[in-house]
Amino acid sequence: MPALLDPMFWLGQDGPFGAAVLIGVVVIIFIETGLLFPFLPGDTLLFTAGVIAAQAAPAVDIWTLTPCAAAAAFLGGQCAYLIGRRLGPALFKKSDARFFKQRYLTSSHEFFVKYGAKTLVIGQFIGVVRTFAPVVAGISGMPYRTLVIFSALGSAAWGVGLPLVGYFLGNIPFVEQHVELIVLAIACLSTIPVIISAARTLLSRGRLGDVSN
Repeated sequence: MPALLDPMFWLGQDGPFGAAVLIGVVVIIFIETGLLFPFLPGDTLLFTAGVIAAQAAPAVDIWTLTPCAAAAAFLGGQCAYLIGRRLGPALFKKSDARFFKQRYLTSSHEFFVKYGAKTLVIGQFIGVVRTFAPVVAGISGMPYRTLVIFSALGSAAWGVGLPLVGYFLGNIPFVEQHVELIVLAIACLSTIPVIISAARTLLSRGRLGDVSN
């Protein structure tokens, strides 16, 4: 696993936040969710932090970790939404722009009208989605009140749920002895929805191309 994606690189005894696990979790979660940087170990970081909290004389208390992680995810989502609201009009100003065409803005708005709430809650558990969904919500003009409600739900479920899973499994001998393997499995599982979505998109484009020909 690349160093940046390895939670123990950040939270291990010799890591940058080895002596300040709570600060490390909050900083990394906020950067991943709020500053458009999806290449950080959000899911595995929270699980590993929960495992650390389950150890004797832990570096972080689980009842402090969970609300702080949820708050960091929520605030990150607000930051990403504001970035989208700020940059969206400028990016889509020209109707004939090469990459940011206004029809993309229209389609993203229609998507968030139909599926925005579900995306903000369920997408919190999918790395790339939780990073960019609030940005696209801001670009497409999702009402801020709607964003706050469902972003709070998704952030609470993710920020509290994953550390608790790690915490309650942390004292199981198999988990203690195979943390790296379990972390790798979680990282792989979190990418499956993205791979499936990309495959469906490619298949649908292929079918459209066949019909047009």
